[in-house]
Amino acid sequence: MEARPHVTLEDVARAAEVSLATASRALNGTTKVRADLRDRVFAAAERLAYTPNAHAQALAGASHRTVGVICHDVSDPYFAAIARGVMRVAGDNGLLVMLASTFRDPQKEIAYVSTLRAQRASAILLIGSGFEDRAWERALSAEIEPYRRGGGQVAVVSRHRSLRVDCVQPENREGAAALARTLLEQGHRRFAVLAGPRALTTVVDRLGGFRDALAEAGVELAEEDIVESAFTRDGGHAAMTELLARGLRATCVFAVTDVMAIGALTAVREAGLRVPGDVSLAGFDDIPVVRDLTPPLTTVALPLEELGERAMELAIRDNRGKRSRVVRLPGEVVVRASTAPPAPEPE
Repeated sequence: MEARPHVTLEDVARAAEVSLATASRALNGTTKVRADLRDRVFAAAERLAYTPNAHAQALAGASHRTVGVICHDVSDPYFAAIARGVMRVAGDNGLLVMLASTFRDPQKEIAYVSTLRAQRASAILLIGSGFEDRAWERALSAEIEPYRRGGGQVAVVSRHRSLRVDCVQPENREGAAALARTLLEQGHRRFAVLAGPRALTTVVDRLGGFRDALAEAGVELAEEDIVESAFTRDGGHAAMTELLARGLRATCVFAVTDVMAIGALTAVREAGLRVPGDVSLAGFDDIPVVRDLTPPLTTVALPLEELGERAMELAIRDNRGKRSRVVRLPGEVVVRASTAPPAPEPE
């Protein structure tokens, strides 16, 4: 069989018809694996040209000054700002950065981690939401745990529930709740949400925080008031267009990212409506461009570059054998002209 690029431990386990845990134990020399299963794992690894110990050999023999950064979409200003913070700290410490985009494909994320292991990166940073997917969690852990045992450092930005690694967490749930309370104070009682895929932990946290704060004030956010779409400008445009086609009942729309809000703003204008005259609009992240929109966007400001800086600092400081470190960074509600008190109901 020809060697395939980006061969992962999951590929080996599948080819050997064993569990991920068994494949990991066999390849790491554990004696608690039956001989026939170990033979199947080694045979599958040889067929697939899987090299589990390349990173450990390199890290043990020399100082390799490369950091791999895996994000969802480097063209998104959210990730670009975080990557800028990563690169600043990496540069100050003489590290080279390799950057990869997964476009929110969980299998690509696993493949990139496996590739960075083979390329002997000294640290791996995962920048962006985790996935609400148990199979992905198991497969990613199966790649990361032997990498860390071999001397590699791992840090993540955003919530990754099952990974026992250092983490920088923006307070997405708390920020969305604070935004909801601010919009309620403006007088809004009818809301809609433009949400990204609910397989992403960031979407789960922001939607959950917003919804819970509304519920505390006695305001219900029904499922039909939530439109799920891609986590992009075009996704926001499509979601807002769908919401308008249903007949807009909300006086305020919350887009769970600023880039979705930008697309939504265009869709509102194309429908001949005004923001905030006909409907208020809010986002989340405070990417630089939203201050220059007409009107400028109300949002939750996250310290984006600091998220990257802190993650890189965690990866630089050796933490092997110790409890995972968690750094939490809060967001701040920034009220701009895209939201205003709703127009009085006609009598």
